[in-house]
Amino acid sequence: MFTRLTLVEIDTLRIDTASAVERYRTEVLPELHEQPGYAGVLVMATPEGLGAIVSFWETSEAADAAGTQGFYAEILERYTTIFRSPPGRERYQIALAELPSMEAAAPAAN
Repeated sequence: MFTRLTLVEIDTLRIDTASAVERYRTEVLPELHEQPGYAGVLVMATPEGLGAIVSFWETSEAADAAGTQGFYAEILERYTTIFRSPPGRERYQIALAELPSMEAAAPAAN
């Protein structure tokens, strides 16, 4: 399995971090599900607008294809006004993974 790491910095004068993450969930995530070889994503953010997106791909080719065959460029162009600077990207092979379930990661209800 392979990952792509995308580092972003949201312009919080234009959109708050929570709204940016919600837009990603409702607008980008459905399109990711349509990409061949897509296996999942982690989206991490700070209130100050820093973020990291780790997308998971079945093969190195799938990780590369989604980034070079229009999808990534289209997403960047669509949301360019919410970034302080262009996102940075790298691709990695997963060497070890131990991820919590979403129930363990979610804040406890009072």
